[in-house]
Amino acid sequence: MSDISSLTQLLRQSGGQIRFFDMGRRVQKLNSEQFEKIENQQIPYPYPYLQHAWVALMLWNPKHKAQGVAWFLKLPLDEQGFLIQAVRDDLLSRLLKNAGGILQHEETGEMPEDALKDNPFSFKPDQEKMALFHAYSTLASGQPASQYFEHAQQYFAGQIGFDQWQSLGYQGIADLVVRHEKGSNSKIIAKAIPLLPDAPFEVLCTCLESIEHDHTIYEALCLRAEQTLERNTATANQIAAITRGLSNGRNTPRKQALINKILQSDYALEAEVIVAVATRCNESLQDPATLQIFLEKLAIGKTGQAGFSRILSDLMFMPALRALILMQFRNEERSEALSQAIGEMFGQGFK
Repeated sequence: MSDISSLTQLLRQSGGQIRFFDMGRRVQKLNSEQFEKIENQQIPYPYPYLQHAWVALMLWNPKHKAQGVAWFLKLPLDEQGFLIQAVRDDLLSRLLKNAGGILQHEETGEMPEDALKDNPFSFKPDQEKMALFHAYSTLASGQPASQYFEHAQQYFAGQIGFDQWQSLGYQGIADLVVRHEKGSNSKIIAKAIPLLPDAPFEVLCTCLESIEHDHTIYEALCLRAEQTLERNTATANQIAAITRGLSNGRNTPRKQALINKILQSDYALEAEVIVAVATRCNESLQDPATLQIFLEKLAIGKTGQAGFSRILSDLMFMPALRALILMQFRNEERSEALSQAIGEMFGQGFK
């Protein structure tokens, strides 16, 4: 027991199956080797959000799949994005106190649900992320999808009528999206995208941000986004949803053009839209021209100075963006509004 030096090592000794997920900007998988390097400070956390790592840890016994447990951990990061070692040590200490239950569950089939009870670093995901996590966790452990899955599949296949969306459950849509590679689900989703009313389309987009799109879904989503922007009659919520849906798609010129078009429009002045770009489209923002448009809109948008400072503090925590943002701050062609916002954030003496 004294040789155990990491959470991953302890959990592996339980004989159970473990999975890690990032729960920050979107729900996405982390492999156990990657997480072990993170907790041993060998690599920084790859998806920081609000200067924390938002991690879901799933543990289940292969012999008793239905008795698995999940822990949700909000772990503070240092200035360079590395997990703070004292936090990891504290978590490991708490688990070691419960090591008997963890290491013996293979015989009993019972999982240590309260192993991190009263843990100061735990958090409760919102309903949206919880539905996606549940969809991913049942798929990973070989369990069936939720009771809402079949109804969602029938709806998106057009068997119920696209105007009958009120009976849809968010969990069913999450299950369908996460299982898009199974059977004909990808084609079902893609064919439905141009036909969906706004409400179920928005929900679909918030789920699509947590998968890697295949070509069929990506093309259908891009086409609807282009048509929506061309009509220029959408609400800010609809454009924010489209932004989120596009965000995890492949980085193609078509996607970059769509993000730029959103930023160049008046929609980007709305808080919902600029926040969606800031929190989901960090790869698109690595293009200097796109970043410049983003900063200019953020400076004059409805998030105000507080939103400007808070959003940029989060983005500058990401190594790939920090240097690019500072370069734009020093751009002599920046507007007076952007210069003023920078001065309010860093002080008028910023150079």
